[in-house]
Amino acid sequence: MCLILFSYNRHPLYRLILAANRDEFYERKAARLDYWPDMPNILAGRDLKAAGTWLGIDRQGRWAAVTNYRDPGHVVANALSRGNLVVNYLSSNLAPDTFLYDLKSNCRRYNGFNLLAGGCESLAWFSNRADQIRILQPGLYGLSNRLLDDPWPKVLTGKKGLKQAIASGNEICASQLLPILTNDTQVEKRHLPDTGIGIELEKILSPLFITSKYYGTRCSSVLTITYSNEVEFTEYTWHYDGQTTRKDSPRTFRFSIQP
Repeated sequence: MCLILFSYNRHPLYRLILAANRDEFYERKAARLDYWPDMPNILAGRDLKAAGTWLGIDRQGRWAAVTNYRDPGHVVANALSRGNLVVNYLSSNLAPDTFLYDLKSNCRRYNGFNLLAGGCESLAWFSNRADQIRILQPGLYGLSNRLLDDPWPKVLTGKKGLKQAIASGNEICASQLLPILTNDTQVEKRHLPDTGIGIELEKILSPLFITSKYYGTRCSSVLTITYSNEVEFTEYTWHYDGQTTRKDSPRTFRFSIQP
């Protein structure tokens, strides 16, 4: 993922409300959201190049999501795929913080990343560019290609939109959050972060929903988990033909968390 907005334990009905965009090169093939034939406990989309994923959940309600940390000056040659971090967590039986503490010892084998790892009892965040593990308290958070809650314009805009969308305390459906994720307004140059990629590229990558010639938002996801352990996971897949963007019919999966 390149943008993750989430409410954790602050809504009267939902333990988790998460809305996220995955940005990637258009040529990199991916499978849509589904249960994996070789790992049927995992529900996720799948990167068909490295076989990992950006966001996934298992039948026990353990979930994880990863974003890249934009740092072009510090690229690890022959780095491990960051998408496997989500798979490794979901295929383990470790608590979120335990998994992240174990990961910390070899985290430099990956290029920069942020990893969210959650379960029914806790949620934790770790970045190998901050070298810290944080157990998250109830709140509303935003994460893009820097550290958790870094005040990038897209993060601030997304958090504001999510806060407004859930303020009523009513039930949430994916279509209510989709307008937040499809905001393609570019940010004025004077408000852009400087991550070492040049001001023009910063501007192209500044919207919540990215469109460019070779790279852009490939899918939008909404994941909710209620306090009664009901999960709903919806994915919208996007296609760009050089002029217009279209989306496939959304895929939605619902299940009850198994003890």
